[in-house]
Amino acid sequence: MIARLRGKRAGLSAAGLVLDVNGVGYLVQVTPSVLRRDSAELTVETYLHVREDALQLYGFGSVEERDLFVHLLGVNGVGPKVALAIISGSTPADLRRAIALDDTARFEAIPGIGKKTAQRVVLELKEKLGTGVEVPAPVTDLVARDALVELGYSVPDAERALAGVDPDLPPEQRVREALRRAA
Repeated sequence: MIARLRGKRAGLSAAGLVLDVNGVGYLVQVTPSVLRRDSAELTVETYLHVREDALQLYGFGSVEERDLFVHLLGVNGVGPKVALAIISGSTPADLRRAIALDDTARFEAIPGIGKKTAQRVVLELKEKLGTGVEVPAPVTDLVARDALVELGYSVPDAERALAGVDPDLPPEQRVREALRRAA
């Protein structure tokens, strides 16, 4: 198993990032958190996915991202591409919070995930991750967020819009305030 690579960015294509490690170029499909790094040398936490016809290397910005990716691979119907899409859309803390809150809408908003897969992700990972997940977001946040999603916002954009709004307000007022600030 290749658990971590440290090297220089040697190229980027649709197939992934080429990481030069002492003269050997590794093709790694990475999360946006890795791509955002602007340093001469990158350290990437990795997962080697072995298939009958290929070896694929996936890269993550943190051990938490990689661990969540591995958990997602254990969910029936979730392969490495879908798991990478899930990890790429939110931080591990946000995903764990969504799982703890039974927030299937967050997962349904990701291309390639339908309602049943989203429900399986939440159900199976809730059991695997246990109850040690912090749940700071009240249910009213979900109501306000879902209202913004209905108005055309993406789930992450809706959450960003609500981040600066007083959490003690009722959901309707939180939505109004978020819309007012966005205008």
